[in-house]
Amino acid sequence: MAVQGKLRLGVNIDHVATVRNARGGAYPDPLRAARAAQDAGADGITAHLREDRRHITDADIEGLQEVLTVPLNFEMAATDEMQAIALRHKPHAVCIVPEKREERTTEGGLEVAREENKLAHFIAPLRDAGCRVSIFIAADQRQIEAANRIGAEVIELHTGAYCDAFAEGHWEVAQKELQKLEEMAKFGHDLGLEIHAGHGLTYDTVSPVAAFPEVQELNIGHFLIGEAIFLGLGPAIEEMRRLMDDARAE
Repeated sequence: MAVQGKLRLGVNIDHVATVRNARGGAYPDPLRAARAAQDAGADGITAHLREDRRHITDADIEGLQEVLTVPLNFEMAATDEMQAIALRHKPHAVCIVPEKREERTTEGGLEVAREENKLAHFIAPLRDAGCRVSIFIAADQRQIEAANRIGAEVIELHTGAYCDAFAEGHWEVAQKELQKLEEMAKFGHDLGLEIHAGHGLTYDTVSPVAAFPEVQELNIGHFLIGEAIFLGLGPAIEEMRRLMDDARAE
């Protein structure tokens, strides 16, 4: 049976920290952005603590844990260092993502099927600590099955291939990627997984994904921070929220 009810919006504040770090100092403050996002209707805040600390820092995670009144979704690579940090802070949710130092942003989903045993042992302490474990994966049946077997409660489907094809005007490819997302959202839901989606979503691409009844949460960051330059962060989030709600209602 398809999920019904409000579609949650998680706002990723990484790139507020990117702007801060470009100059050094304390501004703009990611914690202030997180509070503004809460006020504008975000249901959660996402922050990715990368190994090279290119945007979010350890101090940001500590601050977010102190000030947030909505859940923190802590994105992290499957490393001993990040596991230790997550176990120390015990955020509401952790999302395991692939990470390469040379990449500009997360490229593709995590390879779960080939690392099944390793990842099963990696996430077990996080689950035992009370963190909700999510795996960021491509819309691929093999990866979804593996995520289910290792004990993940949530999968986040990587929407980047769909969004990239749309942005480049490759409409047929975009439609095929969208269909794959729809099919795999249903497949994962039927396995008993909670379905999230994100990466590259914009005002132009969000509605079809938001309309999938199995998807319970979208995580969106870079686009919203970019729009905030022109609209302000609150109005940018409110417009995304409106589009998501309208798509869900239809």
